[in-house]
Amino acid sequence: MSTRAIVFVAVTVTCAAVAVGATLASVDRQREATAAAPKATQATGDALAVDVAAGRPVVVFRDLDRSRYGRLAFAGLETGAARRRSGLSCDRVHFAAGEGVCVVRGTGLLNESTVKLLDERLDVVAEVKVPGVPSRARVSADGRLAAVTTFVTGHSYATPGQFSTSATLIDVRRGKAITDLEHFVTLEADGDRVTARDRNYWGITFDRDGRTFYATVAYGGGTHLVRGDIRTRRARIIHDNVECPSLSPDGTRIGYKKLVSAGSGSPKIWRFTVLDLATMRETQLAEPAPRDDQLEWLDDDHVLYANGEEIWTVPADGSGAPERYLAAADSPAVVR
Repeated sequence: MSTRAIVFVAVTVTCAAVAVGATLASVDRQREATAAAPKATQATGDALAVDVAAGRPVVVFRDLDRSRYGRLAFAGLETGAARRRSGLSCDRVHFAAGEGVCVVRGTGLLNESTVKLLDERLDVVAEVKVPGVPSRARVSADGRLAAVTTFVTGHSYATPGQFSTSATLIDVRRGKAITDLEHFVTLEADGDRVTARDRNYWGITFDRDGRTFYATVAYGGGTHLVRGDIRTRRARIIHDNVECPSLSPDGTRIGYKKLVSAGSGSPKIWRFTVLDLATMRETQLAEPAPRDDQLEWLDDDHVLYANGEEIWTVPADGSGAPERYLAAADSPAVVR
């Protein structure tokens, strides 16, 4: 065997050994993390319960650090606050009034997800199965209801007519799904009942009264904002070109994605916008890039949203400029 061949074999064997070693080390880290998950969840849940009981506002989110990717975590609202990481792996999270949801994408052939209902200590009190791949999640301000949007077909809002969503209402206290919003409410537009068979709902957000909700409905090629009532099971369209609405803490404004460009053969482009519900006046926010997320309100004056694998913030009145709020994180939920 020539010297060159011997060197080649040696290098190949070394590279293989390094690759195997790295794989084994990764597996060991994963096993260690899995074994430590219950303790991490208990410690984080205890700390979260203390803050909630004391009335200290926090932000709950998915931690995207590579060693703990997708774990539910929380931190104080101040910039640079230390984050506490649990052992719960989630694809979407939300939290309010001592109740939370951790939505986990299924791994089997049934194309369904699991909604883990959490208490203030992050204990899983019930699990609800929903069809599809997780997209959005919300818990009502009183903690009695939750809503989860999933993709049943297609995995992107950027492909009109090629995706279908399921917006499931959940009774948190009973730990059971109520129904899909499509089959729950009677929809009206300009006083007439909407019976279009292609109705598609997503992005539910709740008002503080525990019965009023807002959501996106799409049919006939357009998207619309609906305001509905859980008790009467009726909803009506109040504005057009609204996707993934999010109600402000004071209940006066809706933050959402507005479609501003959808040329033939071109990608859809949205801009974050805020709608004043009293005047129906729209304000475009200072984020210049098209982002695909359901806004979360940091307070009455600022919103949060995912920007890649970071959470950013921007003023809700159209002023200022976007700023990074949390690195290696997404799916924020502010607990006030």
